[in-house]
Amino acid sequence: MAAKFELYKDKAGEYRFRLKAGNGEIILASEGYTKKDSAQHGIESVKQNAPDDARYERKDAKSGKPMFNLKARNGEVIGTSEQYESAAGRDHGIEAVKKAAPDATVHDLTH
Repeated sequence: MAAKFELYKDKAGEYRFRLKAGNGEIILASEGYTKKDSAQHGIESVKQNAPDDARYERKDAKSGKPMFNLKARNGEVIGTSEQYESAAGRDHGIEAVKKAAPDATVHDLTH
């Protein structure tokens, strides 16, 4: 199975997207958007920015576990990772996003 973006509406009625790896694991998730076209623009921004290592903010979550944010050229966070058990796991997650995002298909689940 190839990587894919899923565009969906959350319980609060906001549009969100998640990037799933070929194995079905979520490797990046978005913030909530009030408009569907804003979420779609976010997906395009992830596709464009994902290959650039400089766009990744490597950090620790409040829990102390490693995680990362993918940022657009303007510095805005466009996607957030899960929390990892190790920095090596986080780095593997970043590489997965770099590889998967540019060619991932978009599945619109909002219908």
